[in-house]
Amino acid sequence: MSEQLTSAEIKKQLDSVFSDELVECTKPLLQNFQKLMAYYRCAMMEIETKFNVLDEEFSLALDRNPINSIKTRLKSVNSMREKLKRKKLDLTVSSVEENLYDVAGVRVVCSFPDDVYMLANALLKQDDITLVEAKDYIKNPKPNGYRSLHLIVEVPIFLAHEKKPMKVEIQLRTIAMDSWASLEHQLRYKKDYNFDERMANELLRCAELSAELDARMDALRDIVQNEN
Repeated sequence: MSEQLTSAEIKKQLDSVFSDELVECTKPLLQNFQKLMAYYRCAMMEIETKFNVLDEEFSLALDRNPINSIKTRLKSVNSMREKLKRKKLDLTVSSVEENLYDVAGVRVVCSFPDDVYMLANALLKQDDITLVEAKDYIKNPKPNGYRSLHLIVEVPIFLAHEKKPMKVEIQLRTIAMDSWASLEHQLRYKKDYNFDERMANELLRCAELSAELDARMDALRDIVQNEN
């Protein structure tokens, strides 16, 4: 996931991306957009904190940390614009908030497959978290072999004078799943290369080997835990 954008960087993107489409793009509109992005950053911080707390709690019971890393990203202005255009939706600030559920993203990379579900279930049990949508690409991988658990949740952020619910996309995956996804993206979208069926089949085979690795590591973990 990409690094966070500053307010100045967001303004620069807006000036370059929306100048033609949004003639009415005035200072108040820019301020509203920057405010919305700040709210999304706050929502990501809330989710990241919740996972850090869960990681600390589970580390006491498991004698290990179930979370390997947490990354956050804010969708780029250009990506938001293109998605709204594909959906034939208005290119407005309110349209972003109402129709795009993946503006704020949190990726949690776990040690083992069981950790993915353990953490997801623990998060969803919290009374301030509302599940909007869930897609399990671990139990039902995508045709190209991609595996990950995707959750869209709504979490409240507490501002100076209000409490505001915000949507965040969460991806939970293992180290093996994350490595495969990262390398697959580099290979598939390499410039000036024709990605053919042979390469797609080879990547699918790599995904299957990655799944086998996860299963074997889970089995080894069970052996270690049962002998303690």
